Amino acid sequence: MLHAGVCSVTFRRLPAQEVIRLAVQAGLKGIEWGGDIHVPHGNLSVAREVVRQTRDAGLEISSYGSYYRVGHDDELPFEKVLETARVLEVPVVRVWAGKHGSRQASPDYRQKVVDDSRRIAEMCRREGLTACYEYHSDTLTDTSESAQQLMEAVGHPAMRSYWQPTVGQSASRNLSDLRRVLPRLVNVHVYWWTHGNVRGALHEGEREWQRYLWLVARTGREHWLLLEFVRGDSPEALLEDASTLKRWLGNIPEG
Repeated sequence: MLHAGVCSVTFRRLPAQEVIRLAVQAGLKGIEWGGDIHVPHGNLSVAREVVRQTRDAGLEISSYGSYYRVGHDDELPFEKVLETARVLEVPVVRVWAGKHGSRQASPDYRQKVVDDSRRIAEMCRREGLTACYEYHSDTLTDTSESAQQLMEAVGHPAMRSYWQPTVGQSASRNLSDLRRVLPRLVNVHVYWWTHGNVRGALHEGEREWQRYLWLVARTGREHWLLLEFVRGDSPEALLEDASTLKRWLGNIPEG
């Protein structure tokens, strides 16, 4: 089952209530709340209010997009992230696989990330949650090969991954990367950047995204497709992209 939602970081300048209003207007099912602005790590009173407002609007909270850097617990204790996720009652906590890309990371640094990944994954498992790596440059999930190696080294069922297409990379290569991540895939960040590295309308990437979504649907698992970083940070662009995403999902048979 594929669900359409939005990341609150798409509208960092807007208050949470306005993000909720836009999600409802766009006909989306849920929101991934970010830990940087809208639901700060450890601010439980804000988390409780956001939960109330989100539910009152008839929306789900797909996940908590934290800014925890695995291997750097000294900068942000994971306990703060976890207690906030507990209040939000989310199934998924998104984290970042360190601060260095796979080419720059030393074997010792990679092991540090592996060890901390096991630790936070076990903490999540005890709470009935799943930890997921952001699939992103300048981390150890900057390539599908490195992401796969990392998750195999961690070897914990509560440590999984997001995916998003790499900007400027061919559709065939992105599809190959997705296939590699697919067994451990949870959610997907959805956007369209032109090959000139400029945000575009999502419908411009229809040929590529339909291939990605059909592949994701084949897992038979539940996945959130979360819109992120629309053109000009515009509410109107979100409404347009949400309409596009819902149309695509409507053409994918369930099961």
